[in-house]
Amino acid sequence: MSIICGCPFLECVYCLACARWAWKRCLHSAGHDSEDWGLATAEEFEPVPRLCRYILAVYEDDLRNPLWAPPGGYGIDPDWLVTKRSYKDTGGHAPPYIVYVDHDHSDIVLALRGLNMAKESDYAVLLDNKLGKRKFDGGYVHNGLFRAAVWVLENEGDLLRELRERYPDYTVTFAGHSLGSGVAALLTMVAVQNRDKLGNIERNRIRGYAIAPARSVSLNLAVRYADVINSVVTLFISVFLSLVAFEDLFPIETTSCPEQRRPWKTSLNLSFADSVSLHSVLLLQSLPCLICLRCMRDTCMSEEKMLKDPRRLYAPGRLYHIVERKPCRCGRFPPVVRTAVPVDGRFEHIVLSCNATSDHAIIWIEREAKRALELMREEFDVMEIPPKQKMERQLTITREHNQEYKAALYRAASLSVPDSYSSEYGTFDDHEDETEHSDGSFQERSAGGSSTRNKKETWDELVARLFDKDESGHLIPKKLHSK
Repeated sequence: MSIICGCPFLECVYCLACARWAWKRCLHSAGHDSEDWGLATAEEFEPVPRLCRYILAVYEDDLRNPLWAPPGGYGIDPDWLVTKRSYKDTGGHAPPYIVYVDHDHSDIVLALRGLNMAKESDYAVLLDNKLGKRKFDGGYVHNGLFRAAVWVLENEGDLLRELRERYPDYTVTFAGHSLGSGVAALLTMVAVQNRDKLGNIERNRIRGYAIAPARSVSLNLAVRYADVINSVVTLFISVFLSLVAFEDLFPIETTSCPEQRRPWKTSLNLSFADSVSLHSVLLLQSLPCLICLRCMRDTCMSEEKMLKDPRRLYAPGRLYHIVERKPCRCGRFPPVVRTAVPVDGRFEHIVLSCNATSDHAIIWIEREAKRALELMREEFDVMEIPPKQKMERQLTITREHNQEYKAALYRAASLSVPDSYSSEYGTFDDHEDETEHSDGSFQERSAGGSSTRNKKETWDELVARLFDKDESGHLIPKKLHSK
């Protein structure tokens, strides 16, 4: 119609919107989001390359005779390996993982591998979600990853508690890459909320490391759990793991159990793999229209509006950004690690990059993290800091992290992020109607100040809400009830 009128107004608006979207995606790099962050220190970044090697060890069938060990090996003593779970052991409910007691660093580690593109059970876990499907601790989480985390803790809780009783001074660390990163992050959150499963361990002795993190938690949870969860990204954040950001545009319906099909799948008599393939074909056929809609939506939606959407998912916790490339520059530079607890600018942009695969690979992240740590230590050794000052510096780093954490919480409150109260330092003035318990959970008071509070969900109630048990006592996902 605009062409008939002699002024192609709508077409011009559309072309400008698409051009702006393409310009932002082609020229915007993740380095822009972290350019104002502070530099990480060797002390806080030291666990990252070590945990990357532990995650790589999950891919080995026999750690005594490794086939794909990185330079220098995995750094694992096979005698300290407690258990190793394969796809057969997990039944597809969670990615494979190991439980390892690191006596050198006084740490009990549960490390999960990344996505296996040949396993439909991994796709089932990843795609088992839609916006606002699963609530947890006042926020939203990825349903499939949350279900996998609960399954892991339910099955390994007794083992972890036994190890904690045997080594009471050890910390507990959950680490994962790609798909496993989301499970590890949510596993950390679930463990913090149910510390009795780990022998009433203190909150500050639980840590989570998400390598190439999946967008698994809402913004309020991402900030509130930044004291226990750390995410590590390279210059490019994977478009694939940003799939959850497209849930409102790409409505994928599935469950974590292949046998639980939607009615349209049953009527067509399709297997789970066939239904996923059919859905992929339909997406490809409508991809041009969907991209156009995405361009227009990105252009018209403000960042403030996105921040106020409580269902939108982000990378969890404190972010460590390994920067080893610069825009419009060829080659790689010595890696620099920046860190912060950002509220806005948490890598929510989908960035087009020719290095997508390499930047997301755990092998490359381990290599760059190790190189960055070596550079930090070289600079640290050159300074020749005395032992007393090293201890004071460590205390200063801890204090700065706490201050940065509280500042992020206040920043979230100033941006009106829903439920952005603190889980450790109390609440803000505008959240005085909520009370913090000793375990870090919150419950609301009534408007009149009475103590009418919702009862906190126990672990058994949480498991019963997510799973059923078969005749042999194994956990199976709850079936969807037809309405």
